[in-house]
Amino acid sequence: MVVSWQKGADSGAFMSDNLFRTALDELGAVLAKLDEKPIDAACRMIADARTIGVYGCGREALQINGFAMRLFHLGLPVAVVGDMTMPALGPGDVLVVTSGPGEAATVLALMRTAKAAGATNLLLTAESESSAAKLADFALVIPAQTMASDQGGRRTSVLPMGSVYEGALFVLFEVMVLKLGTLTGVTPEAMRDRHTNME
Repeated sequence: MVVSWQKGADSGAFMSDNLFRTALDELGAVLAKLDEKPIDAACRMIADARTIGVYGCGREALQINGFAMRLFHLGLPVAVVGDMTMPALGPGDVLVVTSGPGEAATVLALMRTAKAAGATNLLLTAESESSAAKLADFALVIPAQTMASDQGGRRTSVLPMGSVYEGALFVLFEVMVLKLGTLTGVTPEAMRDRHTNME
């Protein structure tokens, strides 16, 4: 028997259910609400950037770091903020940040630094009225539960905290990689050739 947390109940209460089906249904419902036009615009910004910096906190960092790896496989000039190889950003560069709740102090500080240097802030968030959204030059809104909305009446997911947002990030980034491959003319074979052999 598979069990899942019962929505709206005490966090210790469980109900019999197909946990995988519930999680996939929730993830699918979020992705179905995404508009492809702003996603295409974001991909164009990334493809045209002189340098791409990426940043996220916590589990969101895992998702955006994976995206950075695929951007590297595409042959794009990408670096992860915090790594020793991260260059200075300026005009013509794009800082891609994810902040589901949109209020992480580190994200806000980095966005202010990028903006002051003349770089473009491209934000992924679930909160369109957040502090991060107000600093962004361009925002992709992912309408999913995060730690800003995982309690009380705002809770919409059987999964904890920001898991639905983070799962949606993974799928969105993979679709963006496909779109960027088309934009740049990079084949899957060329991407594979850039994969590290130091494993």
